[in-house]
Amino acid sequence: MHKTVAFVLAGGAGERLNPLTRDRAKPAVIFGGKYRIIDFTLSNCLNSGIRKIFVLPQYKSYSLIEHIRDAWSILNPELGEYVSNLPPQMRVSEEWYRGTADAVYQNLYHLKQVDADNVVILSADHIYKMDYSNFVRYHQSKKADMTISSIEVDVEDASRFGVIEAGPDSRVTGFEEKPDSPKSLPGKPGRASVSMGVYVFRRDVLIDMLMKDAAREDSLHDFAHDVIPYMYPHRNVVIYKFGSGKGKDEKYWRDIGTIDAYWRANMDLASVTPEFNLYDHNWPIRTYQGQYPPAKTVFADEKTGRAGKALDSVICGGVIISGGKVSTSILSPGVRINSYAEVSESILFHNVVIGMHAKVRRAIIDKGVRVPDGMKIGYDLEKDRKRFYVTEEGIVVIAKGEIL
Repeated sequence: MHKTVAFVLAGGAGERLNPLTRDRAKPAVIFGGKYRIIDFTLSNCLNSGIRKIFVLPQYKSYSLIEHIRDAWSILNPELGEYVSNLPPQMRVSEEWYRGTADAVYQNLYHLKQVDADNVVILSADHIYKMDYSNFVRYHQSKKADMTISSIEVDVEDASRFGVIEAGPDSRVTGFEEKPDSPKSLPGKPGRASVSMGVYVFRRDVLIDMLMKDAAREDSLHDFAHDVIPYMYPHRNVVIYKFGSGKGKDEKYWRDIGTIDAYWRANMDLASVTPEFNLYDHNWPIRTYQGQYPPAKTVFADEKTGRAGKALDSVICGGVIISGGKVSTSILSPGVRINSYAEVSESILFHNVVIGMHAKVRRAIIDKGVRVPDGMKIGYDLEKDRKRFYVTEEGIVVIAKGEIL
């Protein structure tokens, strides 16, 4: 893996996660209480032995760059190890990154300078565990020019992804990005093979493909729209079935592209047996650890209802549950729940304060918001829609900086 370099695409605007992405890039959105979404991809890199990592941010990138500086300055550049930010530098054009392929093309200087045979292209937008060393070894065993990591989904969901067709030898024979009528897998009606947006290239092939793509005026300069459809008829492009490798290639992979999907993935973490295991000491998920005191609950007067308790919930450092009740929720560092308050099926970001007698259910509340005493959120959706964003599934989202 010392001959492998990773490019992490972190420039998406994340419009479908608005208002959580109103002031931050999607990879910088909090997940699981204390993590950022990008932490899962970067942790996969580190745990897989990849020590040369370029992160390509673009929109609203300040908090993302700040997080990477604080959380990921753990490698030694003197040993050729790094996690480096590469925002648009106008090195080859005066454009911002126009697509995923263009983002890497604009950094060909760095790609050519690094000592690597394999280039792993990753998205910073997904929640999963994957041992990329298995992925790279498979790529080399197939003598592939490009390998695409694939996963099976229900065919009705496949139109949100790039749908792949492959032969018995795993060689790609067809690829269509976000088709209206996705094709089912042979012998598996109702299931489709889709791209995870995780690729490995031979470095010389990637450089050649990017230069050819940059010269095409009709190109969107995107790996899925342009590079893959151009490559698979002419080059050895194969698929790697996610979950087929050893170690940490698990079947869990979530594209949390909408508020509802994001809420459901967080709620899974608070369940008794979550699908995604954060407690695997052999595959740690790293992040910035703030200097918070331990979480605590206070008051235990069950007769009056002034009892601080949390049930089936994820509670981070610095949380104080002061005479209130929390159930099936995710509480980020510094949250305070005051007396007689009730919070259920909700995600509270850093330093949110819930006032006395307030009730919150099925809500996402961004950093620093103070919910006044006695206020109810998530109980009257028509009333909530007049002030806040409410999703199709009835999740109330209160943006950062809201004065209630």
